[in-house]
Amino acid sequence: MNTGIQLYNTLSRKKELFQPLNASNVGMYVCGPTVYSDVHLGNCRTFISFDLIFRYLKYAGYKVRYVRNITDAGHLEGDRDEGDDKFAKRAKLEQLEPMEIVQKYTLGFHDVLRMFNTLPPSIEPTATGHIIEQIEMIKVIIANGYGYEVDGNVYFDVEKYSKEYNYTILTNRNLEDMLNNTRELGGQDEKRGRLDFALWIKAKPETLMQWQSPWGMGFPGWHIECSAMSAKYLGAEFDIHGGGMDLAATHHTNEIAQSEACSHKQPARYWMHTNMLTVNGTRMSKSAGNGFLPLELFTGDHPLLKKGFSPMTVKFFMLQAHYRSTLDFSNEALDASEKGFRRLMAAIGLLDKLTVSEQNDFDIDALKEKCIHAMNDDFNSPILIAELFEAVRIINTVYDGKGKISAEALEKLKQLVNDFVFDILGLKDEDAGGNDLNGVLDMVINLRTEAKANKDYATSDRIRIGLQELGIQLKDGKEGTTWSKA
Repeated sequence: MNTGIQLYNTLSRKKELFQPLNASNVGMYVCGPTVYSDVHLGNCRTFISFDLIFRYLKYAGYKVRYVRNITDAGHLEGDRDEGDDKFAKRAKLEQLEPMEIVQKYTLGFHDVLRMFNTLPPSIEPTATGHIIEQIEMIKVIIANGYGYEVDGNVYFDVEKYSKEYNYTILTNRNLEDMLNNTRELGGQDEKRGRLDFALWIKAKPETLMQWQSPWGMGFPGWHIECSAMSAKYLGAEFDIHGGGMDLAATHHTNEIAQSEACSHKQPARYWMHTNMLTVNGTRMSKSAGNGFLPLELFTGDHPLLKKGFSPMTVKFFMLQAHYRSTLDFSNEALDASEKGFRRLMAAIGLLDKLTVSEQNDFDIDALKEKCIHAMNDDFNSPILIAELFEAVRIINTVYDGKGKISAEALEKLKQLVNDFVFDILGLKDEDAGGNDLNGVLDMVINLRTEAKANKDYATSDRIRIGLQELGIQLKDGKEGTTWSKA
């Protein structure tokens, strides 16, 4: 088992040696999507990043329980217990039942992640499926003195909690500054403190999604679901809690408070956060008009895109930046990633065509150690990809007859590629398995071979140039003609 993984812990604001609570088992909770609309790229980046972490922890020898929730209730527009319910608003807009909205966008979310070739989590619980657990947790919080009920609403008492625990431990913000920057309570506001947040919200008569509780008909606050579901499936204490950095200040801060108020234990040992997306240097957002959905990126159907980019190209592009770094989308950057991805896949396609030798010029074991070192350093995918292009160099050198590789070294190289490109990065050759394409190209290559044999060099060149324009590179060798993607 690999016990040398270092990861950046938002809680301590530094890299730490990863030491799970149970030596060979890892519990990881990641905040999932709110399924009232199409999943956006920021979400996708978070889930691709934690898919990478999930895959590598399994490769390192751990048994991982990966829990990622679906938020399908209890989410108000303002995220501070104000505004309309997002699901009800979308349901009215599309003239559907709220659970039809949930089903529609949950299926869409899964479809997009399948395109990105991510693994499903071990457990994918929903907020509506765990109303009982959320109510029971709220009851304990009230019993412990950290919650209070006013006219069917239940609030978390941040001031009471802050006297015994560090409410801002995750972000290191100054509590006084937070209070000063929070609006004054109006005369009709029933909260005791300006930072108090809802655990349970009283339903209006017209509320579409509501449940019975000890405090009357209502629905859960946004934050309580993650505390309840992480505790149910991973325990009061577990190893990793992840999500986008935009969740740290409010959602994750309140999760920690709820969990500690209930169990008197810090829920997760390591808090991990992915960074934001930008477009041409400007933060991606709907209001800025520069946000695009994954399908728009795949098809190119957006005014900021000059063409579409395949799911694996986009995933490769995302993995070329560290998950804690800002990721800037531009046509030029995506073009470069497309070329790099094609170059990687083209080289991998040559692996089975390499000729082995008694002599060996390459240290594959050393390359593997560099790949492991990159991933052990806070899951550093850009460094890993740089190391994998050393594998590309080795493959092309041997294929061009400028270097020799032994049968043993070649098997190690194939295993390295399978482990790190496919199993850990989760990439795949989007043209792999194209038997029709293989057959067509074999036929075209045979026609070109016949043309050359008949000294019809004009036809031979026309075939070669035509294929090159389509992105297919031909290479003539002693064993005949082979092809690869340019």
